[in-house]
Amino acid sequence: MKRITKRLRDFNELVMFQHSVFSLPFIFIAMIVSADGWFGFKLLILGAIAAISARNTAMGFNRYVDRAFDVHNPRTANRPSVDGRLDSASIAIFTAVNALVFVATAYLVNDLAFMVSVPVLIVLLSYSYFKRFSSMAHIVLGISLGLAPMAGAIAVSAFVPLWSIYLSIGVMFWVAGFDLLYSLQDMDFDKTNNLHSIPSRYGSRVTMNLSLIFHFLTIIFWGLFVAAANLGSVAQFGIVLSILMLGYEHYLVRKDFTTIDRAFFTVNGYLGFVFFGCIILDKVIR
Repeated sequence: MKRITKRLRDFNELVMFQHSVFSLPFIFIAMIVSADGWFGFKLLILGAIAAISARNTAMGFNRYVDRAFDVHNPRTANRPSVDGRLDSASIAIFTAVNALVFVATAYLVNDLAFMVSVPVLIVLLSYSYFKRFSSMAHIVLGISLGLAPMAGAIAVSAFVPLWSIYLSIGVMFWVAGFDLLYSLQDMDFDKTNNLHSIPSRYGSRVTMNLSLIFHFLTIIFWGLFVAAANLGSVAQFGIVLSILMLGYEHYLVRKDFTTIDRAFFTVNGYLGFVFFGCIILDKVIR
């Protein structure tokens, strides 16, 4: 039993399971808006399984293909994928199983969800290679998580409404913006190892300014989402709270680079749930 528990802990650390909080709220926001309220326990369970298995697939694949780089990076050298706790075969099996779970779950949701499941996985897996040849990797990561709201809308209504596209574009810029800040930690390592990123190519000042622009665009598109979905004042208040939280994130990073982890994990983790809560309240009040 101890061995199984340790194995589970290692896989949890491999994919940082707790970071699923970034995409889950936006899937459920889209599902709530599509259903104009509660969408049922079946879709709640299937939506959660789909989101978690998709993320596990992407993270497992990323850890698998990045082992040669991660072992030399002080920030990542203690990951289970490179310190001997998990061998490459175990990671490959874990990734493949999660990919199959995602596709099978999509099949249980509806025909359109099943049709787009493999293309979605291709997008998610492509991120792991972009840093090898393009600084656009930050945008690709944003697109990967930005698919979540459209997936939520597809799960409920089997089509992609305009408001879900606005929400998805907002999520894309949100994720790309905070990934820019997070990647400041690897700026020197990326330069040394010929890996492409905005910080390694343009420096910290340009990176922070571009992140700020991306987060400004996040607010614009989330505002368009609220308007297009005909949401009310509580949802609008959610936009205001998002502005304050993103502003605090940039304040933390500009003040001290050592607060990047706090800005990345804590602020962004809470932001998704705060916005999600505002959408729920908006539907309840109205």
